[in-house]
Amino acid sequence: MEEQKRSMGDVAAVAVPPMQTSESNKISIIISPRAATSKIMPFELIHAGSVSSRPHADVAESSVAHAIHHHRWNQGLQKINAVPLIKKHDGAESLLGIATSAGLAVTVLVLSLIHISGCHLNPAVSIAMAVFGHLPLAHILPYVAAQILGSVAASFTVKGIYHPVNPGIATIPKIGTTEAFFLEFITTFVLLFIITALATDPHAVKELIAVAVGATIMMNALVAGPSTGASMNPARTLGPAIATCIYTQIWIYMVATPLGAIAGTGAYVAIKL
Repeated sequence: MEEQKRSMGDVAAVAVPPMQTSESNKISIIISPRAATSKIMPFELIHAGSVSSRPHADVAESSVAHAIHHHRWNQGLQKINAVPLIKKHDGAESLLGIATSAGLAVTVLVLSLIHISGCHLNPAVSIAMAVFGHLPLAHILPYVAAQILGSVAASFTVKGIYHPVNPGIATIPKIGTTEAFFLEFITTFVLLFIITALATDPHAVKELIAVAVGATIMMNALVAGPSTGASMNPARTLGPAIATCIYTQIWIYMVATPLGAIAGTGAYVAIKL
């Protein structure tokens, strides 16, 4: 009988294949007698001894072993390098960001200076206002000179800060000459129509001038920015052109914007007749 049991035990030992611990794609569930939860770890870590199988192992020894093998496990992971700060800002300026910045800047300036000088900021605005009697003719030259000098100073300041200067500060048409001319004409027309309606009409809500003008500039920049740079302002084009020495088709901005401004102001005056 005892020989029969021994032979059956040998058969059972042969029938059960040995565990292959070298296959790293297998997963084992180890329930530690000291922990309340289970740990799922690859067989290769178990074989390396990352989790102690001794039920009464020392706590400090287990912690050290776990830290060592956790480091070994993470060595195989791909390291993620931190992105340099300068690259996080590279190309951050989108069309929406530029349009919003321009609109908010004009809004703040109009709120601050409209009660002092009218805050024209734009030779096209000054010329249109003078043509229809909203600005004395003697004021045109000082206004235009101040606007151009301000644009040139700002452009050279940007050139000094950002070296080499981004040629994108210059407004250059990316479409045909005729299309660019009429696009600048129309956007300036809309701008001056809004300005004339709010700044010259006594029945207009004066508190909305800054917001309306800023919103109009933002809208025009979103529409015409990718095509012409949405200048709407001869000084805005002339200053960067002088700073960058880029004068490509600059005559479009020098002619289309004043004509559009006069037409926009005239359109509102005709409506009010």
